[in-house]
Amino acid sequence: MKSMKIKKIIALAMAGTLAAAMMAGCGGTSEDNGGNESNSGNSSSVSGSVSTDGSTSMEAVIGALGEAFMEANPKITFTYNPTGSGSGITAVSEGRCDIGLSSRSLKDEEKSSGLKETVLAYDGIAIIVNNANPVVDLTVDQIASIYKGEITNWSEVGGEDLDIVLIGREAGSGTRDGFESITGTEEQCAYRQELTSTGDVITTVSSNPNAIGYASLASVKDNVKMITVDGVKASEETILSGDYKIQRPFVLVTKEGASLSDSAQLFFDFATSADSNEIITAAGVVPAN
Repeated sequence: MKSMKIKKIIALAMAGTLAAAMMAGCGGTSEDNGGNESNSGNSSSVSGSVSTDGSTSMEAVIGALGEAFMEANPKITFTYNPTGSGSGITAVSEGRCDIGLSSRSLKDEEKSSGLKETVLAYDGIAIIVNNANPVVDLTVDQIASIYKGEITNWSEVGGEDLDIVLIGREAGSGTRDGFESITGTEEQCAYRQELTSTGDVITTVSSNPNAIGYASLASVKDNVKMITVDGVKASEETILSGDYKIQRPFVLVTKEGASLSDSAQLFFDFATSADSNEIITAAGVVPAN
Protein backbone atom coordinates (compact mmCIF):
# COMPACT_ATOMS: atom_id res chain seq x y z
CA MET A 1 0.00 0.00 0.00
CA LYS A 2 2.83 2.37 0.82
CA SER A 3 4.44 1.89 -2.58
CA MET A 4 1.09 2.40 -4.32
CA LYS A 5 0.58 5.70 -2.49
CA ILE A 6 4.02 6.94 -3.52
CA LYS A 7 3.43 5.98 -7.15
CA LYS A 8 0.09 7.80 -7.27
CA ILE A 9 1.56 10.96 -5.75
CA ILE A 10 4.53 10.95 -8.10
CA ALA A 11 2.36 10.26 -11.14
CA LEU A 12 0.13 13.23 -10.48
CA ALA A 13 2.96 15.54 -9.48
CA MET A 14 5.19 15.03 -12.54
CA ALA A 15 3.15 17.49 -14.58
CA GLY A 16 3.96 20.13 -11.97
CA THR A 17 7.06 20.62 -9.87
CA LEU A 18 8.33 17.31 -8.54
CA ALA A 19 10.41 18.82 -5.80
CA ALA A 20 7.41 20.74 -4.51
CA ALA A 21 5.34 17.58 -4.46
CA MET A 22 7.68 15.88 -2.07
CA MET A 23 7.44 18.82 0.34
CA ALA A 24 3.80 19.74 -0.17
CA GLY A 25 2.34 18.39 3.06
CA CYS A 26 -1.21 19.63 3.40
CA GLY A 27 -1.00 22.81 1.41
CA GLY A 28 0.76 25.26 3.67
CA THR A 29 -0.77 28.36 5.23
CA SER A 30 -4.48 28.83 4.58
CA GLU A 31 -5.88 32.13 3.37
CA ASP A 32 -9.57 32.60 2.59
CA ASN A 33 -10.11 33.76 -0.97
CA GLY A 34 -13.86 33.83 -0.44
CA GLY A 35 -14.41 31.60 -3.46
CA ASN A 36 -13.83 34.57 -5.77
CA GLU A 37 -11.37 32.84 -8.08
CA SER A 38 -12.63 31.99 -11.56
CA ASN A 39 -14.38 28.64 -11.90
CA SER A 40 -12.03 27.89 -14.80
CA GLY A 41 -9.49 26.86 -12.17
CA ASN A 42 -6.82 29.05 -13.75
CA SER A 43 -5.03 31.79 -11.84
CA SER A 44 -1.42 32.51 -12.74
CA SER A 45 -0.94 34.50 -9.51
CA VAL A 46 -1.61 31.54 -7.22
CA SER A 47 1.11 29.10 -6.20
CA GLY A 48 1.31 26.37 -3.61
CA SER A 49 -0.09 22.86 -3.29
CA VAL A 50 -3.33 20.92 -2.98
CA SER A 51 -3.41 17.60 -1.11
CA THR A 52 -6.30 15.16 -1.40
CA ASP A 53 -6.71 11.88 0.47
CA GLY A 54 -9.30 9.10 0.42
CA SER A 55 -11.41 6.93 -1.86
CA THR A 56 -9.57 4.56 -4.20
CA SER A 57 -12.74 4.41 -6.33
CA MET A 58 -12.28 8.10 -7.15
CA GLU A 59 -8.82 7.54 -8.65
CA ALA A 60 -9.83 8.01 -12.29
CA VAL A 61 -11.86 11.18 -11.82
CA ILE A 62 -9.56 12.83 -9.26
CA GLY A 63 -6.48 11.92 -11.30
CA ALA A 64 -7.99 13.47 -14.44
CA LEU A 65 -9.09 16.61 -12.60
CA GLY A 66 -5.70 16.95 -10.92
CA GLU A 67 -3.79 16.68 -14.19
CA ALA A 68 -6.02 19.23 -15.94
CA PHE A 69 -5.76 21.57 -12.97
CA MET A 70 -1.94 21.45 -12.89
CA GLU A 71 -1.75 22.06 -16.62
CA ALA A 72 -3.74 25.25 -16.12
CA ASN A 73 -1.84 26.17 -12.93
CA PRO A 74 1.84 25.23 -13.31
CA LYS A 75 2.73 26.94 -10.01
CA ILE A 76 0.46 24.60 -8.05
CA THR A 77 1.26 20.98 -7.19
CA PHE A 78 -1.65 18.57 -6.79
CA THR A 79 -1.37 15.26 -4.90
CA TYR A 80 -3.75 12.35 -4.37
CA ASN A 81 -3.26 9.74 -1.66
CA PRO A 82 -5.48 6.64 -2.25
CA THR A 83 -6.16 5.41 1.28
CA GLY A 84 -9.91 4.66 1.22
CA SER A 85 -12.92 6.80 2.12
CA GLY A 86 -12.74 6.32 5.89
CA SER A 87 -9.07 7.26 6.01
CA GLY A 88 -9.65 10.30 3.80
CA ILE A 89 -12.44 11.55 6.05
CA THR A 90 -10.19 11.13 9.07
CA ALA A 91 -7.30 12.87 7.29
CA VAL A 92 -9.27 16.03 6.56
CA SER A 93 -10.77 16.00 10.06
CA GLU A 94 -7.28 15.85 11.57
CA GLY A 95 -5.90 18.51 9.19
CA ARG A 96 -3.59 16.12 7.35
CA CYS A 97 -4.92 17.06 3.91
CA ASP A 98 -6.81 19.89 2.25
CA ILE A 99 -9.73 17.91 0.80
CA GLY A 100 -10.95 14.45 1.72
CA LEU A 101 -12.43 12.09 -0.87
CA SER A 102 -15.32 9.80 -0.01
CA SER A 103 -17.32 7.42 -2.18
CA ARG A 104 -20.24 7.58 0.23
CA SER A 105 -22.26 10.31 1.88
CA LEU A 106 -21.04 11.56 5.23
CA LYS A 107 -22.71 10.03 8.25
CA ASP A 108 -24.65 12.23 10.68
CA GLU A 109 -21.93 11.92 13.31
CA GLU A 110 -19.28 13.00 10.80
CA LYS A 111 -21.32 16.06 9.85
CA SER A 112 -21.92 16.90 13.49
CA SER A 113 -18.16 16.74 14.10
CA GLY A 114 -17.71 19.70 11.75
CA LEU A 115 -17.27 18.10 8.32
CA LYS A 116 -19.05 19.22 5.15
CA GLU A 117 -19.74 17.22 1.99
CA THR A 118 -19.99 18.49 -1.57
CA VAL A 119 -21.17 15.98 -4.16
CA LEU A 120 -18.79 15.97 -7.12
CA ALA A 121 -20.33 13.15 -9.16
CA TYR A 122 -22.42 10.00 -9.05
CA ASP A 123 -21.00 6.55 -9.68
CA GLY A 124 -22.60 3.20 -10.30
CA ILE A 125 -21.33 0.27 -8.24
CA ALA A 126 -20.89 -2.44 -10.83
CA ILE A 127 -21.52 -6.08 -9.94
CA ILE A 128 -18.71 -8.05 -11.56
CA VAL A 129 -18.05 -11.73 -12.26
CA ASN A 130 -15.35 -13.63 -14.08
CA ASN A 131 -15.52 -13.48 -17.88
CA ALA A 132 -16.04 -17.26 -17.97
CA ASN A 133 -19.20 -17.04 -15.83
CA PRO A 134 -22.37 -17.50 -17.94
CA VAL A 135 -24.57 -15.48 -15.54
CA VAL A 136 -25.51 -12.14 -17.13
CA ASP A 137 -28.18 -10.68 -14.81
CA LEU A 138 -29.10 -10.75 -11.12
CA THR A 139 -31.82 -9.00 -9.15
CA VAL A 140 -30.96 -6.86 -6.12
CA ASP A 141 -32.61 -9.51 -3.96
CA GLN A 142 -30.46 -12.27 -5.50
CA ILE A 143 -27.31 -10.21 -4.98
CA ALA A 144 -28.28 -9.65 -1.33
CA SER A 145 -28.96 -13.36 -0.84
CA ILE A 146 -25.62 -14.26 -2.40
CA TYR A 147 -23.68 -11.90 -0.16
CA LYS A 148 -25.54 -13.01 2.96
CA GLY A 149 -24.62 -16.61 2.18
CA GLU A 150 -28.20 -17.71 1.49
CA ILE A 151 -27.37 -18.53 -2.15
CA THR A 152 -24.05 -20.36 -2.25
CA ASN A 153 -23.89 -22.04 -5.67
CA TRP A 154 -23.99 -20.44 -9.11
CA SER A 155 -26.45 -23.09 -10.30
CA GLU A 156 -29.09 -21.46 -8.07
CA VAL A 157 -29.05 -18.33 -10.26
CA GLY A 158 -28.62 -19.91 -13.68
CA GLY A 159 -24.89 -20.56 -13.63
CA GLU A 160 -22.74 -23.65 -13.40
CA ASP A 161 -22.57 -26.01 -10.42
CA LEU A 162 -19.79 -24.10 -8.66
CA ASP A 163 -19.50 -22.62 -5.18
CA ILE A 164 -19.76 -18.83 -5.15
CA VAL A 165 -16.70 -16.97 -3.84
CA LEU A 166 -17.64 -13.62 -2.30
CA ILE A 167 -15.18 -10.78 -2.82
CA GLY A 168 -15.67 -7.38 -1.18
CA ARG A 169 -13.96 -4.34 0.26
CA GLU A 170 -12.56 -3.77 3.71
CA ALA A 171 -14.48 -2.15 6.57
CA GLY A 172 -14.41 1.64 6.15
CA SER A 173 -14.53 1.48 2.36
CA GLY A 174 -17.06 3.84 0.79
CA THR A 175 -17.77 1.29 -1.93
CA ARG A 176 -18.56 -1.37 0.67
CA ASP A 177 -20.73 1.04 2.65
CA GLY A 178 -22.65 2.00 -0.48
CA PHE A 179 -23.09 -1.57 -1.66
CA GLU A 180 -24.23 -2.91 1.70
CA SER A 181 -26.62 -0.04 2.43
CA ILE A 182 -28.30 -0.31 -0.99
CA THR A 183 -28.61 -4.11 -0.86
CA GLY A 184 -29.56 -4.21 2.82
CA THR A 185 -26.66 -6.45 3.76
CA GLU A 186 -24.92 -4.36 6.45
CA GLU A 187 -22.95 -6.59 8.85
CA GLN A 188 -24.39 -9.70 7.16
CA CYS A 189 -21.98 -10.33 4.28
CA ALA A 190 -20.14 -13.66 4.31
CA TYR A 191 -17.02 -12.42 2.52
CA ARG A 192 -14.33 -14.87 1.49
CA GLN A 193 -11.92 -11.96 0.96
CA GLU A 194 -12.04 -8.32 2.07
CA LEU A 195 -9.64 -6.30 -0.08
CA THR A 196 -8.24 -2.82 0.36
CA SER A 197 -8.73 -1.34 -3.12
CA THR A 198 -11.03 -1.38 -6.12
CA GLY A 199 -8.18 -2.64 -8.28
CA ASP A 200 -7.58 -5.61 -5.98
CA VAL A 201 -11.26 -6.62 -6.19
CA ILE A 202 -11.22 -6.49 -10.00
CA THR A 203 -7.95 -8.43 -10.24
CA THR A 204 -9.18 -11.12 -7.85
CA VAL A 205 -12.49 -11.60 -9.69
CA SER A 206 -10.68 -11.70 -13.05
CA SER A 207 -8.54 -14.59 -11.87
CA ASN A 208 -11.24 -16.69 -10.15
CA PRO A 209 -14.09 -18.18 -12.27
CA ASN A 210 -16.21 -18.70 -9.13
CA ALA A 211 -15.92 -15.13 -7.81
CA ILE A 212 -18.35 -12.24 -7.61
CA GLY A 213 -17.41 -8.74 -6.53
CA TYR A 214 -18.43 -5.09 -6.67
CA ALA A 215 -16.43 -2.13 -7.94
CA SER A 216 -16.75 1.44 -9.11
CA LEU A 217 -18.16 1.55 -12.64
CA ALA A 218 -15.39 3.96 -13.64
CA SER A 219 -12.75 1.35 -12.80
CA VAL A 220 -14.23 -1.69 -14.58
CA LYS A 221 -12.35 -2.91 -17.67
CA ASP A 222 -12.84 -5.84 -20.00
CA ASN A 223 -10.88 -8.26 -17.79
CA VAL A 224 -14.12 -8.88 -15.86
CA LYS A 225 -17.80 -9.06 -16.85
CA MET A 226 -20.22 -6.48 -15.54
CA ILE A 227 -23.65 -8.05 -15.13
CA THR A 228 -26.96 -6.21 -15.34
CA VAL A 229 -29.03 -5.64 -12.20
CA ASP A 230 -32.77 -6.19 -12.52
CA GLY A 231 -32.18 -6.13 -16.28
CA VAL A 232 -30.52 -2.69 -16.23
CA LYS A 233 -26.92 -2.05 -17.30
CA ALA A 234 -24.92 0.52 -15.34
CA SER A 235 -24.29 3.56 -17.54
CA GLU A 236 -24.32 7.35 -17.35
CA GLU A 237 -27.91 7.39 -18.62
CA THR A 238 -29.23 4.77 -16.19
CA ILE A 239 -27.44 6.36 -13.25
CA LEU A 240 -28.87 9.81 -14.07
CA SER A 241 -32.35 8.35 -14.52
CA GLY A 242 -32.10 6.30 -11.33
CA ASP A 243 -32.94 3.10 -13.23
CA TYR A 244 -29.68 1.51 -12.14
CA LYS A 245 -30.26 0.91 -8.46
CA ILE A 246 -26.76 0.32 -7.10
CA GLN A 247 -25.18 3.77 -7.19
CA ARG A 248 -23.55 6.22 -4.76
CA PRO A 249 -22.10 9.76 -4.65
CA PHE A 250 -18.47 10.80 -4.99
CA VAL A 251 -17.95 13.45 -2.31
CA LEU A 252 -15.40 16.17 -1.57
CA VAL A 253 -15.01 16.54 2.20
CA THR A 254 -13.94 19.78 3.85
CA LYS A 255 -14.22 21.35 7.29
CA GLU A 256 -17.35 23.38 7.93
CA GLY A 257 -16.50 27.05 8.38
CA ALA A 258 -12.77 26.58 7.76
CA SER A 259 -10.96 28.38 4.95
CA LEU A 260 -9.05 26.46 2.33
CA SER A 261 -5.72 27.78 1.09
CA ASP A 262 -5.87 29.83 -2.10
CA SER A 263 -4.59 26.90 -4.15
CA ALA A 264 -6.98 24.38 -2.57
CA GLN A 265 -9.94 26.74 -3.02
CA LEU A 266 -8.99 27.22 -6.65
CA PHE A 267 -8.99 23.45 -7.21
CA PHE A 268 -12.29 23.04 -5.33
CA ASP A 269 -13.96 25.70 -7.48
CA PHE A 270 -12.57 24.14 -10.64
CA ALA A 271 -13.62 20.59 -9.77
CA THR A 272 -17.19 21.58 -8.87
CA SER A 273 -17.78 23.92 -11.82
CA ALA A 274 -19.51 23.09 -15.08
CA ASP A 275 -16.13 23.58 -16.77
CA SER A 276 -15.07 20.19 -15.38
CA ASN A 277 -18.08 18.21 -16.55
CA GLU A 278 -16.39 16.86 -19.67
CA ILE A 279 -13.42 15.68 -17.61
CA ILE A 280 -15.67 14.00 -15.07
CA THR A 281 -17.76 12.30 -17.76
CA ALA A 282 -14.64 11.08 -19.57
CA ALA A 283 -13.53 9.49 -16.29
CA GLY A 284 -16.64 7.31 -16.37
CA VAL A 285 -18.85 8.99 -13.77
CA VAL A 286 -21.81 11.39 -13.88
CA PRO A 287 -21.22 15.07 -12.95
CA ALA A 288 -23.35 16.38 -10.11
CA ASN A 289 -23.47 19.89 -11.60
